[in-house]
Amino acid sequence: MTLESTESATELASRMPPSFTLGVAAAAFQIEGAVTDGGRGPSGWDAFAEKPGAILGGHSPAVACDHYNRLPEDVALLQELGVDSYRFSLSWPRIQPDGRGSFNKEGLDFYDRLLDQLLAAGIAPMATLYHWDTPLPLEHRGGWLNRETAEQFSEYAQAAGERYGDRVAQWVTLNEPVSVTLNGYALGVHAPGHALLFDAFPSIHHQLLAHGLGVQALRAAGVAGGIGVTNLHAPVRPASRKIGDRLVAHLYDLLMNRIYADPVLLGRYPALPLYARPWLRSIGKISDADLRTIHQPLDFYGLNYYFPVKVAMGRGSASIPADLHKAVARLPFHEVGYPEYGSTGFGWPVAPDHLAVLLKELHDRYGDVLPPVYITEGGASFPEPDSVTETLQDQDRVRYLATHLDAALTATAPGGIASGIDLRGYYVWTLMDNFEWAAGYSQRFGLVHVDFQTLARTPKQSFYWYQALSRARAAGGK
Repeated sequence: MTLESTESATELASRMPPSFTLGVAAAAFQIEGAVTDGGRGPSGWDAFAEKPGAILGGHSPAVACDHYNRLPEDVALLQELGVDSYRFSLSWPRIQPDGRGSFNKEGLDFYDRLLDQLLAAGIAPMATLYHWDTPLPLEHRGGWLNRETAEQFSEYAQAAGERYGDRVAQWVTLNEPVSVTLNGYALGVHAPGHALLFDAFPSIHHQLLAHGLGVQALRAAGVAGGIGVTNLHAPVRPASRKIGDRLVAHLYDLLMNRIYADPVLLGRYPALPLYARPWLRSIGKISDADLRTIHQPLDFYGLNYYFPVKVAMGRGSASIPADLHKAVARLPFHEVGYPEYGSTGFGWPVAPDHLAVLLKELHDRYGDVLPPVYITEGGASFPEPDSVTETLQDQDRVRYLATHLDAALTATAPGGIASGIDLRGYYVWTLMDNFEWAAGYSQRFGLVHVDFQTLARTPKQSFYWYQALSRARAAGGK
């Protein structure tokens, strides 16, 4: 199997429905820079990044890709790429610096320019309201551990809907609440840096409540575009057939997948096993009114997939990074690797077949209540040079994207294992190399190489492959 045959852009394009969306995704905090320009307030991530040792190599997000000042150049890249849609996030602290009260005109104007330039380029905007950059004043009052943050999010969503609702094709309320809770509040490796483990669970409910309130606010604002939510999902498997491994795999699946999706799609939290209830008591008693708020009708469901997870009971024998040691050592389970697969720069298994499994699991669990699905993030980092003088031949990324798209299209085609899923599109993570959270600039996911010294943008081989895919799909796969 070669890139020129079964994984070719033309062959994949021929299998896509005419309305299938090809897009790319990015996040404000990771690309915009200009952290003090134009009236932008500080976020929890700005404060976290200033902590010694929080970011690999001491890298700073202050400039990132300088997208704030290079907007026309980056929209021109999107237009050259030829994608249907660009999924970006609005920066809450750029629009509402205190997280409540007055709004920042310069921040609002920036996204006006972005939207107008995207539409002029023939690119449909998908706007994410929250991609992890909580205004710092709200973080100081407890962040997502505080119910007030959900209530303030509604005010922000209303303002965004009123300002941009005539131009945004699709809205995403939240990006990956599971990652915010797990990495930011349970393990402490992301902002705000709390290692609360199971005591982090109020942050789940308050994020889901913010989602429901956000949907209501957008609809009250009369937005023209569809509304959904995006979460990270992974198929979870036990490391063995031992009863202990199977029990913790079931628990991990609840914590990774169902505790976020069930309230949104079914209007209830999943039943928790008796042995786990003492660990999860911090989430407290949930009112029926809150569940009704969370359970809003959606126009689509966003799925981010990167890799499968395998777990075993007890603490692992493998070495644990120092920044995770204290928290992870207290967990009743540990992750186990997939040595049979290749891996990305992050060490994540490259397992496109598990994307098909995940799609099947979503359909099996939610059936007809699952709205149309967009894969709102898919991509991989690989070791690449800091500077380039010619097109980078990132064949591993081309292969990653081709095999994952193939898996998704095969699974959801008539007769496929997830044929009941209405798959509407795929968004590559990401347009260009950027500030990759706690990994700083060490992990490159982009279709476009960024030299973080000069900020020069250089399209990679994967950029031109995705461009060919977009053109072939536009031509009907011919």
